[in-house]
Order: sequence, then C-alpha cells, then structure tokens
Amino acid sequence: MSNAKQQIGFVGLGDQGLPMAAAIAEGGHDLHIWARNPRSYAPLSNVKHFRHETVKSLAEQCEFVALCVRSDDDVFDVLQSGLLEGLRSDAVIINHGTGLPRNAARMAEICEAKGINALDAPVSGGRPGAEGCQLTTFVGGSENIAGRSAPVFSSYCKRVFYMGDHGSGQYAKLFNNALMIMNQAAIADIVTLADGCGMDASALVGALKDASGASRSLGYFKTMITEDTVDHLSIVEQEDLEMFAIAMSDAGQDGSYVTERGLHGARSLRVVLEKLGA
Repeated sequence: MSNAKQQIGFVGLGDQGLPMAAAIAEGGHDLHIWARNPRSYAPLSNVKHFRHETVKSLAEQCEFVALCVRSDDDVFDVLQSGLLEGLRSDAVIINHGTGLPRNAARMAEICEAKGINALDAPVSGGRPGAEGCQLTTFVGGSENIAGRSAPVFSSYCKRVFYMGDHGSGQYAKLFNNALMIMNQAAIADIVTLADGCGMDASALVGALKDASGASRSLGYFKTMITEDTVDHLSIVEQEDLEMFAIAMSDAGQDGSYVTERGLHGARSLRVVLEKLGA
C-alpha cells in the first residue's frame, strides 16, 4: 500500500493515544485532532496538527479516523456525537481500544448502515510501544479495508496481524491479555515460594530474565510495573479479565479457569513488586 500523505483524524489523546497521534504527524500525514479537555492538546504543541472544535468538523476532513478511548461506551458516544454524521461515504473508522467482540460487530453494523467502514484494531505494547512506534495491532474486519489502512498502522505499529472478521481483533487482544496476566500469576507463585525459601527474589528474577524461564511478563516488573503504575495496572488488568469472561460466555466457552487464574495474577502485582524490593 502507498504511504502517501493521508488526512487522518485521531480521538483519544491519553497515555497511549497521545504518542500514537504524534507518530501520525511525524510520519508525514496531516493529523486532525479533537478532545473534550483542552488541556489534552498541550503535549502536541511541537507537532504539526489541525485542531477541531467538534468531532463532526474533524470527520469532514478525514479519510481515516482512529479512536483510542477508554471503553466501548466511549466509542459509541463518539460515533453518535458527530463522527458518523461528518464522515464521507467509504471512510474508515479504526478502533484501537480494547473491548468486547460483540460491540465490535455492533459498531461495524452501525457504520455500514452509513456507508462507512469499521475496523477493530486493539494494540499491544503500552505507552513505551507507542512512543517507540513498536506497537502490535490485531485487526478485525474487511481484509481489503485493513490493507487500505496500512498508512495509518505503519505510523506507530511494528507488526500488524489480520485476524479475520469484525470482532476477531478484539478476541485476539483479550486472549493476549489473558495469557500475559496468567504469566503474572505464575511469576507471583514462584516469587512467593522463592521468598519463603529464603532466597533473594530480586536476584532470582534477574537471573531468570536471562534463562529459559524468561518472559515479557517477567521483564515488565520494575520497568512498566512500578510503584507509580502498579495499582492502576492491577485495576486495568482486572477489567480486561472481566471483558474476557463476558466474551467467552458470549461464545459459549468455559473460560472460568483462565479468568480466575488471571485474577490471581492481576491482584498479585503489588505483592511481587514488594518482594522484588521496589
């Protein structure tokens, strides 16, 4: 796909969305932004962008609009607050937030009725991944539209995986999150046992990071998971597992073991951090 300059809108200038939006402008595209809170614009003062007073105004100028908002409810609120009204036919809405597969399918139906394309494209990598343009993205929707959206993805993604129809991107992200958090549960168990054996848990983890027991989850402790972030991340992970449980129920699958194991991991983040001497 051509990476020629595109008119790209971005809504959701939060911890992860802000560097993603900046990467669009730095990648040579025209960046259009809108935020409810005017203070959200300040960090983009050194990045060329077009600020809009309304979502509709932003939509009228863009072929693509990426959303990185907190919840599915926020996504639907933005859609109905002028985004769908302002977009031209055959434009593309890309939802980068994590949500339920059923809501991704509902979003696609709402957009299709207006002649607009929709992709669910949740991202993995957190703020560090966004700042380094190293995000991994799981895409659900039309494969043709996913390919057409390559210039947007290439701004901030290292890898883009097409997963299938609407909702499959969200399924992939929820499975990814559940696996990561289950790994944290295993780490919590090992660190607790090591501490009980009188070992220096921090020294052990340092060694394991260079051994066959290494994992990204292990590497996140004292890097992404710190005293400043641990409580927030614990809450977010528990919310992710709640979505996972709903998605499995919707699909008629028994995900109870994964959910319970994951909750143990999410609730143990602070315990692990304390044993590592944070």
